[in-house]
Amino acid sequence: MEEDLRVSLRFQELAWHETPMGELSLRRRLEPSLKVDVHEVKLGDEYLMSSLFTVAEVELARLGLAAHDGDGLDVVVGGLGLGYTARTALEDSRVQRLAVVEAFAEVIEWHERELLPDVAGLAADPRTSLVQGDFFAMVRAEAGFGDGAPERGVDAILLDIDHSPQHVLDPSHASFYSAAGLARMTRLLAPGGVFALWSDDPPEEDFVSVLGQTFETVRAHVVTFDNPLTGGESSNTVYVAR
Repeated sequence: MEEDLRVSLRFQELAWHETPMGELSLRRRLEPSLKVDVHEVKLGDEYLMSSLFTVAEVELARLGLAAHDGDGLDVVVGGLGLGYTARTALEDSRVQRLAVVEAFAEVIEWHERELLPDVAGLAADPRTSLVQGDFFAMVRAEAGFGDGAPERGVDAILLDIDHSPQHVLDPSHASFYSAAGLARMTRLLAPGGVFALWSDDPPEEDFVSVLGQTFETVRAHVVTFDNPLTGGESSNTVYVAR
């Protein structure tokens, strides 16, 4: 019995769901090297995200919103996940409305049930709406982000769904990262609007060039952070285009 209790304290599956893209699970485990609880999301055999590595998710919001010099910002986040990008966006006092588009209703439920203590209160913030839907299908659709979106367009779109423009979770996402796909997205942005994208890969010059066909200014920021599992540094990329 005591051994079972020790195991349950070291690892716990908080939620499990069968989805069209595979088995989706939220797990909590004790990281022995740091003696901290870690929350992880898996889709099938792939690890999608971990609360051990949130620096780039935070920087996605910070860098993206820093590129906009306006106030009263209307922001869309593509991909809810563990919620760090959305929570960081809400820390910017200029954000008046935040819509988070998430493909899996189950992930929205995790936040409504407050299963993730680091971002508790995200779903209850009056500026926030959690929208279940396919971000990429919304970009393609005439209605865009729906009735709640302003007619003038949104001020910023912060996207963290795929691993990178070249490594997508579903083949239907791939066309978004083309010049035509990005051009379709710009009709949903207000004048001076910002698009920011998280990527697990190093900066890709080809993708920077594609962004440059649609946006006036493009930067690829390399975000480095300590990796406690390797004892070294890791990095992600945040693309910011305006």
